[in-house]
Amino acid sequence: MPLPAVGDLAPDFTLLTDEGQPLTLSSLRGTPVVLFFYPKDNTPHCTDEACEFRDTLPGFAKSNAVILGLSPDSVRKHINFKKKYKLTYTLLADTDKVVCKLYGVWGEKKLWGHRYMGVIRTTVIIDKYGVVTKLFEKVNVVGHVAAVMEAVATLASR
Repeated sequence: MPLPAVGDLAPDFTLLTDEGQPLTLSSLRGTPVVLFFYPKDNTPHCTDEACEFRDTLPGFAKSNAVILGLSPDSVRKHINFKKKYKLTYTLLADTDKVVCKLYGVWGEKKLWGHRYMGVIRTTVIIDKYGVVTKLFEKVNVVGHVAAVMEAVATLASR
């Protein structure tokens, strides 16, 4: 499936959190959501991105945005990742890759000439009405969180 478009209602889903509890995206209506898809816990770029969100979390406080990290890793792996890096936001386990496919972020990747299927690093900004307001596709980790924070800040002024 393709990525949802800006202006679309964000596709709803329910996944287990790093605490093993179900979380349904639509239950967060009334609050902006930053949904970042990343390939794998404990890998260099994913760790950098996760820690940058952790370190800048106070900057998202003005907008009351909820930060959600999502990967195909298991709840157990998320628990370990969250504990190891003292992450203070929710991680979602999409072990069957259903949500990754629903959001169009599961696709072919290439590394050193080898092709394989995986998560294409993407961030989706969802407003308090559940509408997609910004997409960051094929994310380069460096400087990404600052751009996300700026996009979320514009929601507060709406």
